[in-house]
Amino acid sequence: MIIVFRVLGIAAAFYLVVLALVYIFQRQMLYFPDKRALPALAKDNALGMETVETKTADGLKLKAWFAPPRDKDGEIIVMYHGNAGNAADRAGKAKVFIDQGYGVYLCEYRGYGGNPGSPTERGLYADGRSALAWLEDHGYSPSHFIIYGESLGTGVAVQMALEMQPKLLVLEAPFSSAVEVGQAHYPFLPVDTLMKDRYDSIAKIGKVKSSLLIVHGDEDAVIPIALSHRLFEAANHTKEFSSVHEGTHVDLYERHAGNIVLDWLKAQLKLMKPKDDEAAQAQGKKARTGGGAK
Repeated sequence: MIIVFRVLGIAAAFYLVVLALVYIFQRQMLYFPDKRALPALAKDNALGMETVETKTADGLKLKAWFAPPRDKDGEIIVMYHGNAGNAADRAGKAKVFIDQGYGVYLCEYRGYGGNPGSPTERGLYADGRSALAWLEDHGYSPSHFIIYGESLGTGVAVQMALEMQPKLLVLEAPFSSAVEVGQAHYPFLPVDTLMKDRYDSIAKIGKVKSSLLIVHGDEDAVIPIALSHRLFEAANHTKEFSSVHEGTHVDLYERHAGNIVLDWLKAQLKLMKPKDDEAAQAQGKKARTGGGAK
């Protein structure tokens, strides 16, 4: 019996050590940044993008990539990437939209792509806001912003959508919350108690009024598609779910996810155009009549 208690004591002590290590190093388990600086872009590069610099509310200067829309008042996709690599790895994805005339802002986070700082949930939200602020500061209207999140970046995208309420929100391989992803991978750990960066999208999505598209691979082993369905069910506005057959976490654009997104954007923007035209006409009439001033 004494031996049994000793074994149990050793096991308990080992488990506590594991918990302590997980708590201390959890951000190293969540974020996998490529810290190499984003490649310098030639003036007439094939992407049509340029390197820009933003400043966050907490004083960090961050490099990012931007391509203006083909038309002056065209739509701009603000893209928040996932937890691994850096923005340059999404250049091919950005090109899908640039080739169709969309502007694309490839947001880069602190600690990624040669940027200063270390990633945290609060920090990535600040980085996301700085991207939107840069666009506004350079004369682009938020009414033309389309928020796009990929994987971990969907947590940032949902937070940005909650704050600014864009017309359109696209989520690629999203989750209900980072806690639930952790629980799916580590059911033997009290993830809910330990986790600092929670990205609780499911608690926010119901307050987002944007039309929503979710694209997810049905063989995603990183973020189970069931968590994406949970998020979808919690959304209250116009929404569509597209499951990519045999799609994993990293190959959706190889399986024509780009076409799915483009077709959805085209359909949504077509539906919204009459409303936008009516609003523009009303604004013009108001201006011609002196804005209703007494």
